[in-house]
Amino acid sequence: MSDLTYPKPTRELAEMRRSLNPEAEAAFQAFSKAVFSDGALSGKTKQLIAVAVAHVTQCPYCITGHTKAAQRAGATPQELMEAVWVAAEMRAGGAYAHSTLMLSTLEHP
Repeated sequence: MSDLTYPKPTRELAEMRRSLNPEAEAAFQAFSKAVFSDGALSGKTKQLIAVAVAHVTQCPYCITGHTKAAQRAGATPQELMEAVWVAAEMRAGGAYAHSTLMLSTLEHP
């Protein structure tokens, strides 16, 4: 795999981000903890959703972080791959569904 153009996340960068706005950082961390806690959906299911969404948003940090979190929550490689396939289908489905705009334009120039 080739190197990404994104900087490697480091403790120093995390500390800099935290120091620049500690209240927002704390609020975001609390929000994240609440979102990924077990509720109507298990933490594992939420992490699988996060992996799928991360592939759609194409965030390399999120893909890596949520893949690791999903594994810690018990997700198997097969479950992770199925989540990615769901994301791929949804992304492709958006293009397919929006073809109605093109078709409508052809009918009514």
